[in-house]
Amino acid sequence: MRLFAAVLPPPDAAAELGPVVRELRRLPGAESGLRWTDPSGRHFTLAFYGEVAEDVVPDLSARLERSARRTDPFPLSLRGGGRFGDRALWVGAAGDVRTLRLLAEQALAAGRKAGVAREEHRGYRPHLTLARASGDTDLAPYVASLDGFAGRGWTVADLCLVRSRLPVSGVPGERTRYEVVERWPLGEGV
Repeated sequence: MRLFAAVLPPPDAAAELGPVVRELRRLPGAESGLRWTDPSGRHFTLAFYGEVAEDVVPDLSARLERSARRTDPFPLSLRGGGRFGDRALWVGAAGDVRTLRLLAEQALAAGRKAGVAREEHRGYRPHLTLARASGDTDLAPYVASLDGFAGRGWTVADLCLVRSRLPVSGVPGERTRYEVVERWPLGEGV
């Protein structure tokens, strides 16, 4: 199964992006050059594991659970925006980003120790993807529109192992679906 570790914003925090995204979708080229993410699946990926054999999941889960227990709950909010080249538009994070980065490092290490980490350590940049670009879409105006966005704060209280199910039917508009496989509360002790 295709898995990743993530922090999920609470529904009311994620809902704050609704009006912002509606404004972004009014910009020139927004409907033809961008594929917008499903609001119900927005998340902060901590570590992407790719395809993981089912017999490896218990070891990975145990390691992630230990990481969650060793991390106290921390404040976070959605803030500002950015892009990865001209291929992805995202909203960033504010608050205790240092702890979010440490949790990402722990999730990556958990995958490496379980034998499933696929990505190289490139320095974690907390982001929640809003849209992916196709073609030659200039994302600079979208990033500029996100510049003043500041969402309400919340407390990150858990770490999730999430399964992504890629579209397979070829139906236009079908999107990747995300399902939480396991969820561990933060700060339950060492």
